[in-house]
Amino acid sequence: MKTTPFTQTHIALGARMQEFAGYHMPIEYSGILNEHDTVCQAVGVFDVSHMGEFWVEGPKALAFIQNICTNDASVLTDGQVQYSCLPNEHGGIVDDLLVYRINEKRYLMVVNASNIEKDWKWCQAHNTVGAKLLNASDKTAQLAVQGPQALATLQKLTDTDLSRIPYYHFCYGTLAGVENVLISNTGYTGAGGFEIYFAPADGEKIWQAVFEAGAEFGILPVGLGARDTLRLEMGFCLYGNDIDETTSPIEAGLGWITKFTEGKDFPSRAIFEKQKAEGVKKKLVGIEMVDKGIPRHDFDMVDTKGFVIGRVTSGTISPISRIGIALAYIDTAYAQPGTEVFVDIRNRHLKAKVVKLPFRK
Repeated sequence: MKTTPFTQTHIALGARMQEFAGYHMPIEYSGILNEHDTVCQAVGVFDVSHMGEFWVEGPKALAFIQNICTNDASVLTDGQVQYSCLPNEHGGIVDDLLVYRINEKRYLMVVNASNIEKDWKWCQAHNTVGAKLLNASDKTAQLAVQGPQALATLQKLTDTDLSRIPYYHFCYGTLAGVENVLISNTGYTGAGGFEIYFAPADGEKIWQAVFEAGAEFGILPVGLGARDTLRLEMGFCLYGNDIDETTSPIEAGLGWITKFTEGKDFPSRAIFEKQKAEGVKKKLVGIEMVDKGIPRHDFDMVDTKGFVIGRVTSGTISPISRIGIALAYIDTAYAQPGTEVFVDIRNRHLKAKVVKLPFRK
């Protein structure tokens, strides 16, 4: 398994380790519920160094982004971040990602760890405009410092006024004495905070400084288990579960990142335009249990007569509400909030309802 600059630190802290996307990653330290609550109430730190980073440079950088991503990167200004996806040629999704505009000739694409190799090959194969591409995944470390006390924690370590970085914007600054750290007001938890990018060699110094700065707020290291429950409560898609090569962004509720700007010629554009105009047969929706039960990945969704109308893609017990929640693709006729549906859990049809996302307000 691959390691990150923090792997030995996780082990020393007693984390429960497991393989994820080819990396030796921490699943939990003090327990998923405790870590989840800490991020919602205070501040937690995630090692996300397994994520992939591709640099796109040169005079054709924007043209490359426009022709490979669904969102409209032409509206970005320097220091702005955009959520987007890479569509395949059959109406599905290669990956979802973040696009950072450094300047008009330099962009950063941040992709999912499980898709680094696939995405890199895809980008190279679809670089028809001659942009300069660099895979910097192995040379980039990343920590996500998330929660309502994230700003106060990191502000101790930098002269950069973090309160002046708007949501989905970033800047470069010196943090914990390390120069040229990319500080991004983004995250995958819905609890607010920052994601910071730096050279792996600076990892130990930054980790120690962040935990010293956050000690007064009860800062904790957080594993992938709580990362999943946090993102699910917010209704954020997880690649491989809620979106994949067979699901379209229109079906997944990502029409807002699918822009048909003049001159954009990304794969499957015609398919998505037709779906947006005519509607889709299935939609990704939020499901909340009425009966007691835990909806799990791949469980069938059924109607009042027991006919299958969809399937669960992600599910858990909400650490906040203690109610079973899920994301599920269901037939469009059942997708309206308030609709009564059932989850087939071990051949028992347990009552649930469609709800408006996010689960955590």
